[in-house]
Amino acid sequence: MESDRAAMKRANFIRLAERRTNAVIQKLRILSNCANTNAYEYSDRDVNAIFSAIEEELETARAKFATSRRREFRLNAEGQQPAPAKGVVDGITPE
Repeated sequence: MESDRAAMKRANFIRLAERRTNAVIQKLRILSNCANTNAYEYSDRDVNAIFSAIEEELETARAKFATSRRREFRLNAEGQQPAPAKGVVDGITPE
């Protein structure tokens, strides 16, 4: 029963993640049409602002995936939360 639920959740994730990822890729391809200097005037500052905004949102989205697997809170015998594993900062292991 639980494996059916897990399989359904996985199938839903794959279906939505593929659709949404392809939509983002398509929008980026459309955005790149703005690079046509015969049709548009822009500066390096404009380009940097665009990609800074995109990169910021990308980092936010990636962080949500990294923190979505929350650990259960536990206290040790001294009433303190155990220290994170070496190399882990704010629950995120560096790649």
